[in-house]
Amino acid sequence: MRHLHLFDNQNLGDAVNLANFVKISLPMKKIYIVAVVMIAVAIGLLTNASSDVSTYSSFEDARMAEKVVKVAGQLSKDKEMIYDPAVNANIFTFYIKDMKGEERKVILNAAKPQDFEKSEQIVVTGKMKGDDFVASEVLMKCPSKYKDEEVYIKSEKGS
Repeated sequence: MRHLHLFDNQNLGDAVNLANFVKISLPMKKIYIVAVVMIAVAIGLLTNASSDVSTYSSFEDARMAEKVVKVAGQLSKDKEMIYDPAVNANIFTFYIKDMKGEERKVILNAAKPQDFEKSEQIVVTGKMKGDDFVASEVLMKCPSKYKDEEVYIKSEKGS
């Protein structure tokens, strides 16, 4: 009668191969797990960041939308700007004319930004409330401090 040996030469070789495979694949599995987690985090961050990327709307679009939008426009310098920090330092009202030419009163729930009157373009983030646009954020594009120098240099060359 023949006895079955679990660890004969062939079975021993298979066992060694299996042990080596486990030693190699365990660290590889950790690397794959880390890579998958990093990819998932990156996708999550990109998805979150893309929700903030939006196109500019007009006041008409803001009236129809019932969500927060960004409206770009020009400050109406001929209209009054009201900011009285003694009464409420977190309310500033002004008027903007959007890219389609519609002019609306904007109520900013924050302090008046420095050099606000000098801005060339304004982007307000908020919602329409009645006829007014209630903004939670404002972004200003201010003129370049080199703009006057560029105009001066160009006018000298043209003379």
